[in-house]
Amino acid sequence: MENSSGSTNNSNSSWVIVTIVFLVAIAIIGYFYQSTSPEPEPVSVVAAPVEPAEVEVAIEPLPEVLTPVEYVEPEAQAIEEPTEVVPEVPLPTLDQSDSWIREKLPTITWRNELLKLIVDDDMVRRFVVFTDNFAKGNVAYQHSILVKPTTKFTAQVVEEDGQATIQWDENVTKRFSLYVDLLRTIDSDLLVQWYVELKPLIDQAYAELGYPDENFTEVLHEAITRVLDMEIPKESLALVRPSVMYKYKDQDIEQLSDADKLLLRIGKDNLLVIKSVLLEINEKLARTRE
Repeated sequence: MENSSGSTNNSNSSWVIVTIVFLVAIAIIGYFYQSTSPEPEPVSVVAAPVEPAEVEVAIEPLPEVLTPVEYVEPEAQAIEEPTEVVPEVPLPTLDQSDSWIREKLPTITWRNELLKLIVDDDMVRRFVVFTDNFAKGNVAYQHSILVKPTTKFTAQVVEEDGQATIQWDENVTKRFSLYVDLLRTIDSDLLVQWYVELKPLIDQAYAELGYPDENFTEVLHEAITRVLDMEIPKESLALVRPSVMYKYKDQDIEQLSDADKLLLRIGKDNLLVIKSVLLEINEKLARTRE
């Protein structure tokens, strides 16, 4: 409907303009003719009618009428809002990175009371050394980024077929529950972001261990894979105590690496939660390498 109405209005407007131009042209021609023709002499009246002489008037062609150009309102240009420039905060040195991390730690979990489980001294180096050892199957307790549990390991004596056997006490796995809660409540997106931001310092700490040309992310991936690949025993684990320290009765289990045996001590339920969280973190780390 709008297009049809628009065409009619344009046609009417054009016709009015043509008519006006035509009338003005006729008036100009008439004025020009009257001003250049000689005045007629008086003529005496005779009985016989006198035929007037035919006069040819050369009519000049009308000037070409220009089609009116439809006015198109210029498009309004969007005014770009000035973007706020956020100044980049320079990364601290490796020796001064603890204060940078301490300031950010409360934002990574809503369970801030659990942050007391984190050793906040030389954190980048601790993380690198512990992860490198864990990926190789070792446990560097002195470089752990978490404080040690206050509850000690205990076992229970079980009578079977008249024989006393020492078995794993599943209740002792509760001493790891707070650590699992901390991991469960951590913002994994923010954690991966921190890792990317701190990567230059992490590489520097890894170079101090004698690996200047290796990518630490591959080591972190190996450590996470070790956890994800750990099989959870279906039965309770029997123990022996030939000396002060407990050992696994099953030699295949006893021959496992210290890192794998640490995962067994964490307990089945805790390990399932840890696997779930680390799987998510591992996938997000993989995307940062694409």
